[in-house]
Amino acid sequence: MLPVAPLRKFLARTAAVALLAIVASACGGDSTETGADADVGAGDAAAGADTTTGPAPTEAATTAAATEAPEPTDEGATAAATDDATAADGEPLTVYSGRNEELVGPLLDEFTAATGIGVEIRYGDTAELAATILEEGESSPADVYFAQDAGALGALRAEGRLTELAPEQLDRVEDRFQATDGTWVGVSGRARTIVYNTAEVTDEELPNSVLELTDDTYAGRVGWAPTNGSFQAFVTAMRAELGDDETATWVEGMVANDVSVYENNTAIVEAVGRGEIAFGLVNHYYLYRFLDEDPSFPAANGFLPGGDVGALVNVAGAGVLTTTDQPEEAEAFIAYLLSDESQEYFSTKTFEYPLVTGIPADDRLPALGEIETPDLDLSDLDDLQGTLELLRESGALT
Repeated sequence: MLPVAPLRKFLARTAAVALLAIVASACGGDSTETGADADVGAGDAAAGADTTTGPAPTEAATTAAATEAPEPTDEGATAAATDDATAADGEPLTVYSGRNEELVGPLLDEFTAATGIGVEIRYGDTAELAATILEEGESSPADVYFAQDAGALGALRAEGRLTELAPEQLDRVEDRFQATDGTWVGVSGRARTIVYNTAEVTDEELPNSVLELTDDTYAGRVGWAPTNGSFQAFVTAMRAELGDDETATWVEGMVANDVSVYENNTAIVEAVGRGEIAFGLVNHYYLYRFLDEDPSFPAANGFLPGGDVGALVNVAGAGVLTTTDQPEEAEAFIAYLLSDESQEYFSTKTFEYPLVTGIPADDRLPALGEIETPDLDLSDLDDLQGTLELLRESGALT
């Protein structure tokens, strides 16, 4: 059920403040999409693009990957959206989104339809948007930051830019998928995996650790996307787990082992399917987009055992900026991302893991609790700059 407390509080309050102007500036930018959500198969967001969703829902993005958002069937959500009070006619809530428009645009449209709260969205690269918020300082127009990984949220948390979220939102998600101080919360889970060609690879050939991929057995058979945000978050986790020296040794070993370089996760999965490479380092959900189009697509995901860093479960998450002048509306946005409807959207439309208890993942996935992920505080994965320097020095980036 949709947590309605923030929505009801907001809707009751708007009757008294409807005549007040709530200023939220529209932002432009020059960020380029290189993150996990920027994959061609999922649709590239225009760099630095602003999209405004008004009180009436706009038409969803036009690719097959962006299907309609779920209808709000939850009684609490309907009641909150249709109380005798209505949303204020002020400026819209400003959301900086590192999630791709084709993936989450329909869901954000549905938020406006359900709550009456208009949303102005600036899409871009997750890390660059976090840097922009830090540069903008107290004058940032952003009310909510919606990130594709926890590291970027951790960077804002470390600088004191996120406010503590309401307990009723945090209580819906396991502690390991939220900030220890409650300043951000995960809304969907994204597991690292090794996708492999089922026609060429036997079970015995699957590694037990991502570290084994530097062995001669895998020479010239593995693909990665070192410019991709999800890969960089994985390397950041490896640094946190193993240290910089061992991580650099692994990266150098992969380069020496003739790893194939691709632009993104989608390109890797495509290459695995056509037999160009046998293995690829990707997020789990890209494969299922191919399988939905062609159930005979010759690939499967291998989830590494033993708490290996190659089985990292990261999250897409959100937090409210300390500088927001719309705290009620911002909390309502977080509440909507954690509603049953939104969690089902992540499960059925993007094939990510829902993080709210009781919402099932795609039945082709192992249960989230069965993945032996490393014991890491996701907020600590915030040193992207250090990761980029390591990748350059180790020969993975030029």
